[in-house]
Amino acid sequence: MVRSDRILVPGAQHALPLARLAFTRDLWRGRLTLQPSGGGRGHLVPVVPTTYVVHGPPHESCSKITLALAAPSWRPSRLPMRQNESMTRPPLVLIACDQEWSGRSLESILGPRGYAVLRAYTGRQAIELARTTQPDAVIIDFRLPDLDGVDVCRTLRENPSFSATTPIVMTATGHTNRAQRLAAYHAGAWEYCVQPLDGDLLIAKLDTFIRCKSEVDRVRDESLTDQLTGLYNVRGLARRAKEIGAEALRTHHALACVAFGPDASVRPRTEDELRDLEQQIAERIGGIMRAAGRASDAIGRLGQNDFAIVAPSTPATGALRLVERFREKMEGASIALRGSEHPIMIRAGYAAVADMAESPVEADEMLLRAVQALHDLRSEGNGSFVRSYEQIANVTS
Repeated sequence: MVRSDRILVPGAQHALPLARLAFTRDLWRGRLTLQPSGGGRGHLVPVVPTTYVVHGPPHESCSKITLALAAPSWRPSRLPMRQNESMTRPPLVLIACDQEWSGRSLESILGPRGYAVLRAYTGRQAIELARTTQPDAVIIDFRLPDLDGVDVCRTLRENPSFSATTPIVMTATGHTNRAQRLAAYHAGAWEYCVQPLDGDLLIAKLDTFIRCKSEVDRVRDESLTDQLTGLYNVRGLARRAKEIGAEALRTHHALACVAFGPDASVRPRTEDELRDLEQQIAERIGGIMRAAGRASDAIGRLGQNDFAIVAPSTPATGALRLVERFREKMEGASIALRGSEHPIMIRAGYAAVADMAESPVEADEMLLRAVQALHDLRSEGNGSFVRSYEQIANVTS
């Protein structure tokens, strides 16, 4: 958990100094309530959809700061960016700068234009805040007390949890040379600015950068494929399940939906190890499923580590053979962690019908049932590696 002491929200004249403000990773669309020390009704201020947990005494004019975890109806009215007309929150800019006058200068430029500002005073704090808050843009000073600004920029670009579409602007004070600019651009900065800043020019650039980021993110979110594995994502697999189910219904063919999940033999100790573990597992399982799947199968990634197959013309016996085939393919597959190789075990849940025309549910519901069977199997934690939805239904009925 990272601590900061300032947050600027749109409509405020100055950044609100919060004595101890801790940021969690929980995402909410909330509102910040400022309760005057003299009593009376609190002032509601819209904030970015991150849970802000406040400990200790807040701003001197307030007696407490709380969160209302209700979706706000507030819409930004002062943003000049067209893409923000449909946003329900102000864009968040993370500023990494230990020079108070430089930070205040940036706050005075961004705040009146409708941006929410989050301050970091060291490079390590900036890296952690960027990971936990997922800002819409990052502004990094070239010189920070603990890390070089270029190193911070490079670390963010190399971190898979930091979006590649997030713009990074590097700022510098005093004389700069061509080598410094090139180092910033090579590290992944989108722009390099020298103090004193032209406020209108900076806002114009940020508007353009965030508009491009929003459009790329929108296209990615609407995509039907998973970026890491190249398989269908949840939306794509659900659509294919409906299409395959409709064809099986018309032809009276069998249909099976099988959900797979790993059972790693090692547990991560840190969040960095967890992210690395999840990426390795996704790449290993995704690659094997692409290579071993039939051309007629629809294969997708349902979450960080869960996968599923919609298999046409496949009854329950065929679903079991499919599970066995993938378990055989997974033999020898491993993940590297703390200098050692660890095997990956696979568990599976499935739902299948011999004639789709006689099925009481549609194909997308069968997919959900397969996932439910997998989760039920995992919750028991025994040695079983496959379970059908019918086994759950028989136990609960």
